[in-house]
Amino acid sequence: MNAKVSTKTQPKHEQLGLTDAEVVDMYKYMLLARKFDERNLLLQRAGKINFHVSGIGQETAQVAAAFALNREQDYFLPYYRDYGFVLSVGMTLEELMLSAFAKADDPNSGGRQMPGHFGCKRLRIVTGSSPVTTQVPHAVGIALAAKMQKKEFVSFVTFGEGSSNQGDFHEGLNFAGVQKLPVIFMCENNQYAISVPVKKQLGGKVSDRAQGYGFPGIRVDGNDALEVYRVVKEARERALRGEGPTLIEAMMYRLSPHSTSDNDLVYRTKEEVEENWKKDGIPKMKSYLIENGLWTEEQDEALVKDIQAQLKAAIERAENAPFPKPEDTLLHVYADSEGEE
Repeated sequence: MNAKVSTKTQPKHEQLGLTDAEVVDMYKYMLLARKFDERNLLLQRAGKINFHVSGIGQETAQVAAAFALNREQDYFLPYYRDYGFVLSVGMTLEELMLSAFAKADDPNSGGRQMPGHFGCKRLRIVTGSSPVTTQVPHAVGIALAAKMQKKEFVSFVTFGEGSSNQGDFHEGLNFAGVQKLPVIFMCENNQYAISVPVKKQLGGKVSDRAQGYGFPGIRVDGNDALEVYRVVKEARERALRGEGPTLIEAMMYRLSPHSTSDNDLVYRTKEEVEENWKKDGIPKMKSYLIENGLWTEEQDEALVKDIQAQLKAAIERAENAPFPKPEDTLLHVYADSEGEE
């Protein structure tokens, strides 16, 4: 008697090598980043914090990319919307709230930089600078060090599509292509460089620019977590084989204003924003988990309550933490000259 052949299709996350627990964790980080972002918008409106740059609508690709990397070895150069990414690689809500409240214990800059300028030595998150796109050549330099020292890690850098028009972007990609460096460039194309729509920024695709520098450029749906995971994972494997960099263009939409200083309805319509809310990757991920028997509405409600409790504790800690002292202004700015003649 012939054995019965199962007609059940293997879930996509299993095909990609992700366990059930890992794909559930991906969703948890997406929701954590979303709730953190929403709470910061409320804190700013209430006058508790001064400024917030939102990443609502971009969490799906950020978290998926983080899970595709080696979070114990690789180096990360995120840009200022990447709350989902930095949470996924190990930053805590408390650390991010200390930054939002500009407190001395902020691990990013000791409360001296605006929120979103991520930096964490223990997690290999390289300090970001205010001028956009400067993180791209920095990522290339780190990849060059990996190649010269024959070390098994990649550098991963993110930026917006507006940044892909800057000289730092082109110089970084050109050098990485010539040297075949283990670096992954990921453009989070959210359709707007502050108030300028993509149709007024780009004459073609960001991903197509990689061809001029001699390596692959891939466009992916940034609202599809598993596709982003697949593409980033393949880019990392390619880099470690010595085949050089990859440029990934993750297509998404900034669902919130550029920042708390921005009125986005001046340059786009309410209808456009509402239409893009239907494409949000977080509900899609939740539906995928439920369809595969990995998640329930009851678990979702419990997760939201847990995140709210975490946020409350992080905010209380940040509000009560000390501000930097005036005399600390020049710390880490000038080299210590003690012992020099």
